[in-house]
Amino acid sequence: MQPLFKIILCHILNPKSDKSCDFVKNAALVLKRSKDGYKVVEYGREKDILPQYASKKSIEVMDTLGKVVMPSFFDTHFHWVQDDVRLMPKKNLLQWLINYTWPYEAKFKDKSYSKSKAQKFAEELASVGTLGGACYASIHAHTVDDALKYFVGDFVVGNVLMTMESPDYLTQTKKQAISLVKKQTKKFKEKYAVTPRFAPTTHPDVMEQASKLARENKSFIQTHLSETENEIDYVMGLYKNIEGYEKVATYTDIYKKAKVLGPKTIMGHGIYLSKDEMKTLSKTRTSIAHCPTSNAPVKQLGLGSGLFNFKFAEKHGVDWSLASDIGGGPFVSMFDVMQSFVAQNRAAKVSGATYTKALFRATVAGARALKMEKKAGSFEAGKFGNFIVVNTPKDLTGGAEKVLERIVSSQRKSRKKYDAMVEQTFYRGECIFQRD
Repeated sequence: MQPLFKIILCHILNPKSDKSCDFVKNAALVLKRSKDGYKVVEYGREKDILPQYASKKSIEVMDTLGKVVMPSFFDTHFHWVQDDVRLMPKKNLLQWLINYTWPYEAKFKDKSYSKSKAQKFAEELASVGTLGGACYASIHAHTVDDALKYFVGDFVVGNVLMTMESPDYLTQTKKQAISLVKKQTKKFKEKYAVTPRFAPTTHPDVMEQASKLARENKSFIQTHLSETENEIDYVMGLYKNIEGYEKVATYTDIYKKAKVLGPKTIMGHGIYLSKDEMKTLSKTRTSIAHCPTSNAPVKQLGLGSGLFNFKFAEKHGVDWSLASDIGGGPFVSMFDVMQSFVAQNRAAKVSGATYTKALFRATVAGARALKMEKKAGSFEAGKFGNFIVVNTPKDLTGGAEKVLERIVSSQRKSRKKYDAMVEQTFYRGECIFQRD
């Protein structure tokens, strides 16, 4: 029988907002068993917490030996079927898709290949502490089944819809696309995301019918928006020749007309948006998944798309969260994503891109995008005990921001090492990953 209480002795970092993060040295995190798993009761200084539980009979104490515990991550935009192309040459988004990404995704037609890759990627997610997110699979139905079967955590996954402007080997008929959405939204409900790959690959009437099915089944919607200026030119040039869309003014308006936007819709990237487009996203309560490592310059292993203006989004009341965009992004670790967010904005002399903000946008904001903020993302009482354990920096002075900076920036010169930073990952109070 599992103990009623679990107490983790550690140093705690707990994100509260863009400007606030609790840092408690020599702390205790208290979890209590529920029918769904362990949930947070409270946290505080070890010397204050432990005496309150000394008389409890069903209790387990875990001493991390002075390591740091923080909430596990949400990654709100990634393609699990692009794992092997993330380090391929990326001088141009559309050419990268044509030359590397689409041929690789075609391999997932093979069910045994998909299953094997899903098991491997699931292990990778657990090892970097990502226990939730919004994920793109391929056009093949079983790639969603495999992801939701093997990924541990709170993930929303969808099959990309590709009915036009796509290679023959990855093109669906309209009927096939709608049939797939109908089946998957009914089967997976809120765990499914209707996923037009992006406007140029999905007929607008398909997007409209699929979005209707998403709303009927309480599913999510995810797609790409304004990642590069070339992409925008391509999309607008295409849609001016589509009946009913000839006079649509912006990329965002295409999605608005196709009824894609809404509070359960996550737009990947959103770099090149006008004031009117931001207002449209705000009014429809559509959120943005910002992917700094993918948008980074080519020399930083990104696609060179540009810098997302988070202040512009916030000014217009558009919520956003951080994401890796595997395989546009090179590494799965959200620590790498957080460091990239801070470093790129500092290089551009943009104020406000702090490590505190980065952690909040990789945890609480991600949970919020997936309507899970009452269940996960931080150590508020009643939320599930989802957390990671990482090594403690030698210097613990200066408060949460300084401690976070020392942790997050530690591998910036050897980014692959970010994938090995997490020592243990806990989901609902149970250890699902332990580094050897």
